Amino acid sequence: MTLVNVGSINIDRVYAVAHIPAPGETIPARGLEEGLGGKGANQSIAAARAGGQVRHVGAVGPDGGWAAGRLAEEGVDVGHVVTLERPTGHAVIALDERGENAIIIHAGANGAVPAAAVREGLQGLGSGDRLILQNEINANEIAAREARRRGMEIVYSAAPFVAEDAARMLPLVDVVVMNEIEAAQLSAHLGTPLEALPVRAVLMTKGAKGAVWIEAARRIEVPAWPAPRVVDTTGAGDCFTGWLAGALDRGCTLEAALTEAAAAAALKVSRKGAAAGIPTREEVTAFMRTAKRS
Repeated sequence: MTLVNVGSINIDRVYAVAHIPAPGETIPARGLEEGLGGKGANQSIAAARAGGQVRHVGAVGPDGGWAAGRLAEEGVDVGHVVTLERPTGHAVIALDERGENAIIIHAGANGAVPAAAVREGLQGLGSGDRLILQNEINANEIAAREARRRGMEIVYSAAPFVAEDAARMLPLVDVVVMNEIEAAQLSAHLGTPLEALPVRAVLMTKGAKGAVWIEAARRIEVPAWPAPRVVDTTGAGDCFTGWLAGALDRGCTLEAALTEAAAAAALKVSRKGAAAGIPTREEVTAFMRTAKRS
């Protein structure tokens, strides 16, 4: 079984601030850190650390070779990450003392992934393989249509959220992942309850309240694990979704994979960095042995 992520690769520039600036406000940064991010890269690392066999399809600029190399260090196949003559995608992140953030994203190479690279990245795959997608890349529809033609399962994170974009993707995917706010907005936009969306299943993440898997034949409530502390919420949802996909690829049941994903996300928010804060499988296993769920 192969898990393919057609997804973004970003350079994250994180500025430590006392509080998120208000409109028109200028504040000093107390520190600056730079690292690997992007919803796609975060999910690929989480999936690999969960034990999945992950192939990443995407693009970087001439300044992003180290980012692809970082994915490769995690065991992710980056043979279908192409280099384009435009800057690597990047994010400017303001991170306050409570771990909350405000983020500005520039698509860069993520907005120009060639269709040929996507099709080549899906060659030889079919039923039993899984594709994961997010909204930070230009190639979602191309990838989803190609994967559907091949009989792959398609998991779509509808973030960064735009209701019209999410609605357009629904007929092309099997599972849609959203947080509570996004789910409410999509439901209102379509005038349809979550249970009636035209997908096989909906996964709604609820932060400290856990998550819920909604499917015609079953509904699985996933209690949250207590975060040791909240340091940085950046990438917590990516960690959850990527870990879920990786655990399923490893052979876990859906219930077990959801439980692990919730634990991984709880550990993630206790650490700085989007990709850098994702825990290892050993850390998640140890945490699940000792922590008490809410």
